[in-house]
Amino acid sequence: MAKAPRLKITVINLLCLVVLCRATESPQYEVVHAESDFEIRHYRDATWMSATVNELSFQKATLFGFHRLFQFIQGANLNYSRVAMTAPVVTSLVPGAGPLHSSAYVVRFYLPAKFQDSPPTPLPELNLKPYAWDSHHVAVRKFSGFATYDIVVKQAANLATSLSLSPWANATSATHYTYSIAQYDPPFRFFGRTNEVWVDVDASRFAGKASF
Repeated sequence: MAKAPRLKITVINLLCLVVLCRATESPQYEVVHAESDFEIRHYRDATWMSATVNELSFQKATLFGFHRLFQFIQGANLNYSRVAMTAPVVTSLVPGAGPLHSSAYVVRFYLPAKFQDSPPTPLPELNLKPYAWDSHHVAVRKFSGFATYDIVVKQAANLATSLSLSPWANATSATHYTYSIAQYDPPFRFFGRTNEVWVDVDASRFAGKASF
């Protein structure tokens, strides 16, 4: 009997992987500044679906949060709507006392253009909320491989160092989150994986310049 829940989760994970392979749409942005090891992007206003997870483990939080989001896109909403998979899945760290100074995580799914203006209402038991991510700038560092806790810590530190040595040294924005990790690939893709670490930056002091 004890094996049944594990089997259920495994089957759900496999279904998630199949859906991830078909991911097409992504949030729109433009690169406004580029360095050798990071870039600054401007993202437009967009609506995401978010799952807050009170879990100290980054990997477990991403898994549990995406599990709830996966149920939503498979029709667990009041409209019984199927929602196409998008990329990336973004896990944001809420400041606190846990790993990476986080006490909770928010896992976000970008809603396709079809649902940007009118997202389906999630079933109440999923505890999901639409999130209006306003136009903003982020510093982005790309990295390959799997986004494990140790790698995330290292990549976040590398981005912080790069920013400190650039014109963006004092441009880090004060938000409700510290770093966000964007993952673009399903777990069974072992090569050519794309991940990113994001941190919000304030581009207002660069406004009006011909080039950042």
